[in-house]
Amino acid sequence: MRSASFLFKTSAAISLSMLILSGCSKNETEQTTSGDSSVETETQETVYRIGVIAKSNSNPVFQAAKNGAVAAGKRLSNELEDARVEVLWQTPPMEDAQVQAQYVEQLVSSGVDGIAISCTDANLLTGALKAAVEKGVVVVTFDSDAPESGRMAYYGVDDFEAGKEVMRQLATVMGNEGKVAVLTGNPAATNLQARVNGVVEQAGEYEGISTPEVFSFMPETATEAAAKMQQVQTANPDITGWALVGGWPLYTDNALDGIYENAKIVSMDPLPLPLEYAKKGQVQVLVGQPYFGWGEKSVEMIIDKVHFDRSPDSDMVYAQFDIVTTEDAEEFAENWKLWLGED
Repeated sequence: MRSASFLFKTSAAISLSMLILSGCSKNETEQTTSGDSSVETETQETVYRIGVIAKSNSNPVFQAAKNGAVAAGKRLSNELEDARVEVLWQTPPMEDAQVQAQYVEQLVSSGVDGIAISCTDANLLTGALKAAVEKGVVVVTFDSDAPESGRMAYYGVDDFEAGKEVMRQLATVMGNEGKVAVLTGNPAATNLQARVNGVVEQAGEYEGISTPEVFSFMPETATEAAAKMQQVQTANPDITGWALVGGWPLYTDNALDGIYENAKIVSMDPLPLPLEYAKKGQVQVLVGQPYFGWGEKSVEMIIDKVHFDRSPDSDMVYAQFDIVTTEDAEEFAENWKLWLGED
């Protein structure tokens, strides 16, 4: 049964920035006129407000998530009887867990019914998310989890398995032998930690591949990532394979010059710019995640809970990987026209 706080919440004006769909009262009065008399009928409309907090506005994967959330809100508003879904996009320009925590608190104070969030740092966000859950807000994480926060569910790939898949693909293109380096970013991000662990464990399955060495960098920018790869490859010319648990260096031009000639490269995230590296054959395989689905599925799960009182069968809802090679990179690139709202 739906909580009374969801059904009878008053419609305060929301002052948050970047309000995607404007708010209005849950109780809308419809006036009809018949002859000389006017008859007023009051139509009760439930308005569900869902805040969506991604890691950064500057990353295309989260723009895709935003469009997925907005698309789900519009579709569900059409499908639900006497109910409407509003999506409030609250995301910092660059990754900042403390700003995310502030957004959580602001959204809760404004009276949202649910929050979907990709956590930059689970340790910093767990407290704010717990407080939200205690006040009756349904919380779903996507992309990067905060498992101790009391959230209802996580949606995304199994990050440990994602790391293993990156290593499987890399081992294949390396002929199951050679020296592997792993590139990762923020060491506090639980999703990246899990992917690195997956790479290292899977590498142990191949006798001809030595235990990978892990290299991290901060801040998570394309420039810093590319510089780190260049520095490591120069200092270790015997590296013949790179496992990128995020596609950071591939968001800038010529990042792999001097590297791709000597090493095979498999990366997460077939985004538009990384796909160009795949098309040129400088990256052999890209492992994809449900970018549009992060927003779409998260909103769907929250509405399932607040409107129908339905919870997912598991608190870990996993999506399948997309495997993109040089041969099909051109075809896969067409997806981004939809995900970024260009089609």
